[in-house]
Order: sequence, then C-alpha cells, then structure tokens
Amino acid sequence: MKKRLIILSGAGMSAESGISTFRDSGGLWEKYPIEQVATPEAWRANPELVLEFYNIRRKELLNVKPNAGHFGLAELEKEFDVQIITQNVDNLHERAGSSNVLHLHGELMKVRSTGDETDILELDATRPEIFLGDMCKKGHQLRPHIVWFGESVPLIEKAARIVETADIVVVIGTSLNVYPAAGLLSYVPRGVPIYLIDPNEVSVNRRDIHFIKKKASEGVKELHNVLMCQ
Repeated sequence: MKKRLIILSGAGMSAESGISTFRDSGGLWEKYPIEQVATPEAWRANPELVLEFYNIRRKELLNVKPNAGHFGLAELEKEFDVQIITQNVDNLHERAGSSNVLHLHGELMKVRSTGDETDILELDATRPEIFLGDMCKKGHQLRPHIVWFGESVPLIEKAARIVETADIVVVIGTSLNVYPAAGLLSYVPRGVPIYLIDPNEVSVNRRDIHFIKKKASEGVKELHNVLMCQ
C-alpha cells in the first residue's frame, strides 16, 4: 500500500510560474488594497471593481504555466498516495497532472451564484470574464468562487480530516501565518515527518520539521530524492 503524502501549498508554490503573490513586496495587495477587492464589504460597495480584479487575475493565470515544482508533485503520485491541500486559487496543480487537489480558498476559474453558493460554474479560456448582469439560471448575479477575507473557510474541516491520515506531510511556499489554514499542522499525527520547502526563514513553533531552504522547483526535486531514499 502506498504511503499517504499530504501536501500543503501556498503562494510560493506558484511564484516561479509568474503568479503574483499577495504578501511579498510588489504583490497584488500593494496595487489593490484587500478592503477594496477581497471582502464581502468590497463586493457590496463596488462589485464592478471586484469583478475587474478577478477578471485580471484570470487573464494572468491563462498566460502562465505550471513550474517544475507542480510537475514534480504530480510525478510523486507514481510512488505515493498524494493529496494536495492548497491555499492557492490557481489551477496549476491540476494542469500539471495532480489528481487530488483541495482548494481551501476557492478556485479562480470558477464562479458561483450569489443566491445559491452550491450553484458553481467553471469558466474557460474562451470566456474568462464575468461582469455585472451575468446571472445564474435562477437570475442571481454571479460572483468569484473565492473565499474572501472575513468569510468562513467551508473546506477547513475536510482538510483537517485529510491531514489526520498523513504518513508524510510537506509544506511548500506558505508561511502558515494565516488561519485557519495555519492550524492544519496541529492535526498531523505524532511521529509523522514534516518537510517545509521555502527559500525564506519561516517561523514555526515546532521542532520536528525538516527544512528544505529552496524555491518550489528545486525543493520538490530535493524532496523527491529524500523520499526515495527512505
């Protein structure tokens, strides 16, 4: 039976593909304040600006490709039962070939009805934009299928249950400073090895973490070598 490998990925996973990160210098939040584009209040105050922001992000996503790190994780499915839990809203894990991806914060290429959050539609490259007046079949305005700041994270409990099943945990490109995702490490079973891939210093209140201080592509390559030698 294959070992259960759980991946927790964040913005650093996709940075090498050219996806703008939020918290780093030059990130999206310097151009678009959170309060204006990524909160329920912003949606109520100026839905046109919110829609424009996510239309821009979708166009950006269509012009980038998965990096070697994404492909490396997909390759690990040959040897492990891999489950990815990502804070990213891009679809680069899927485009690289990963089979099991849970998006904690929603998915950029999907939109949903403001009248029924279970009514979710997937956009494609031929029409990646939505505007005021774009409605679901029941006549409700469509909005980005994104978990905004101030909204609950509906899949966090499912993610915690997945982490509890881990034989190995790998954290890539996230500082784990944003809750509730930051709390997922507390569900890792005792004795399960944890690897953290990030070129920057990451402050984690645990002593049982193996650090790989590299960007995602090189870090996943090193991880592969480490796991194959176990």
